[in-house]
Amino acid sequence: MGRLDGKVAVITGGAGGIGRAAGERFVAEGADVLLVDLDEAALAEACAEIGSNKVSYFVGDVTRAEDNQAMIDTATERYGGVDAFLANAGIEGDVASILDYDETRFDQVMAVNVKGPFLGLKAAIPALTERGGGSVIITSSVAGIRGAPGVAPYVTSKHAVIGLMKSAAKEAAAANIRVNTVNPSPVETRMMRSLEEGMAPGAADQAKAMMEANIPMGRYAEPEDIANIMLFLASDDASFITGSVYLADGGSVA
Repeated sequence: MGRLDGKVAVITGGAGGIGRAAGERFVAEGADVLLVDLDEAALAEACAEIGSNKVSYFVGDVTRAEDNQAMIDTATERYGGVDAFLANAGIEGDVASILDYDETRFDQVMAVNVKGPFLGLKAAIPALTERGGGSVIITSSVAGIRGAPGVAPYVTSKHAVIGLMKSAAKEAAAANIRVNTVNPSPVETRMMRSLEEGMAPGAADQAKAMMEANIPMGRYAEPEDIANIMLFLASDDASFITGSVYLADGGSVA
């Protein structure tokens, strides 16, 4: 038997590296999965890679309340309900000092990374309550517990979702809904390629080597490393865990 047999999961940012890996892992453990993202072609590719009739997709914008409600309604219509919600969609923004950072870009980072999970919670909590409880997992970052130069909006957003998680965990506990964050260090994804280039234009490999040197385990995480923690938090093995920050950082902040 799979650890998620009979469960339904909605995963935002489902076309990205972590979202795809989580979708694949959840399906392998018996869940029906709805991947959500803005890029339909990438969503279709992700579903094809997973290669199961237990996964489908929904094209939606997490910054819009109506899209958040629609993705939860879609999962309910297709699969009968929602047991796990992964608020995983996120953007890195630009690499620039606070003095040089564009205000519109700041607003975009906050809208996707903070407003998105907030609206997702508003839509998901009633559906999870109808199922007798469930799990919400918000993707934060090591940047959620420490500062970093050049990416202040991203760092701010990842701190903010920890506060959102802790408040939601207190509010939703009576409904048997657990809310936690997963906080990765750099992961082998498109986002890190963008950040590496922003930190060292034309010398991204050097930026990556510098960051890896600051990780005691000497490497970036693989998306599957993060998906495994999300699987644990979505499963009944984590039935008494809520309001917690789960670092997956290779020892970076030890």
